Amino acid sequence: MERTSIHEGRNSGIDLLRGLSILLVVLHHIGLRIPLKKTLLAEVLPKGLLSGLNYNGYEAVFIFFVISGFLIAGNVLRRHGSLRQVDLRAFYARRFSRIVPCLLLLVAVLSMLHVLGVQDYVIKREGQTLPRAIVSALGFHLNWYEGMTGYLPGNWDVLWSLSIEEVFYLGFPLACLLIRRTAVLVPLLVILALSLPLTRAALESNEIWQEKAYWPGMAAIATGVLGALCVHRYPKVPPRTSTLLVCLGVLGLGWVMFDGVSIWSLLRNGYMLVLTGAALCLVLTSQWRAGDRPLPFLGWLRSWGRLSYEIYLTHMFVVFALVRLYKAAGGNIALGFLWYLPALPLCWVLGRLLERYVSTLAERWLRARMLSSREPSTVLETASPG
Repeated sequence: MERTSIHEGRNSGIDLLRGLSILLVVLHHIGLRIPLKKTLLAEVLPKGLLSGLNYNGYEAVFIFFVISGFLIAGNVLRRHGSLRQVDLRAFYARRFSRIVPCLLLLVAVLSMLHVLGVQDYVIKREGQTLPRAIVSALGFHLNWYEGMTGYLPGNWDVLWSLSIEEVFYLGFPLACLLIRRTAVLVPLLVILALSLPLTRAALESNEIWQEKAYWPGMAAIATGVLGALCVHRYPKVPPRTSTLLVCLGVLGLGWVMFDGVSIWSLLRNGYMLVLTGAALCLVLTSQWRAGDRPLPFLGWLRSWGRLSYEIYLTHMFVVFALVRLYKAAGGNIALGFLWYLPALPLCWVLGRLLERYVSTLAERWLRARMLSSREPSTVLETASPG
């Protein structure tokens, strides 16, 4: 049987949500260095809007977690009919072929830049070393390593979310095979999903670990898995239901992004449940309204979504380079917003090059050797961007 293209099965709604999420991550990392609210834009646009654009990168990663749980569990359900039928070998082969090639390349490049002493890439914090950073990145515990020793340079730091996701997916299929009964698995997933604010609150003594600990991230991924089970159980819903979910999702994300002070004062860490719940509403709707015409004029954002993993891994190269140029040019913060204009397309171009010449070729080559020739392949199960 002819192998299915790895680009089949795209969902425009999912791509749009992923595109928004990776855009927020990039804007966040630029905004930490060139805040929009300090530029001339603050004279014509509300500072709350500018802050919302700049300071929701962390929340965007949790949206990715929800999407990733939804897509990967959904692919298992579509292929096998139930989670307990998951094929371990095929599952791990897909994860390996998608994640590892780009990860190995990134770690190799960052290691070389460290050895050459290139600014912004040298690991110099007390208690941190290059060999230990490499082990933590490839061993999926970079989040823990940062929690114990402090932040790594930016290009290393983005790998914290990948550590959470891959540890979850190492255990997820095993849990499905061991538990087997959906009636038991679903309550466990619900408990895990709802534990998000509690686990964050319990980790307040260590700010880095609170942000990057395994359990909160896995709670968001569990939310996505529950969404996949829901769609599998109810493949169609009335149009009014999907419209209501769209409204709830948009309102929830807008509240988290643009009214952070009030939502924090009202809900504290519970605001994360608003975030994951809103993301869940939107991913459910993306499936139930998959046949709708894509929203016009947003093809560029869907393209960002399709390249989200590659952009996530590489965007800090662009950010560091442009911030250096910005400072060399005098660092005029009033005109700082102008530096966003080249940064965004450059991030896309670098991600596109990585996707075209590394990730797609490597994924195809690995899957051809690790999976049966009759096993269809898809990149719908792309990891979260970090």
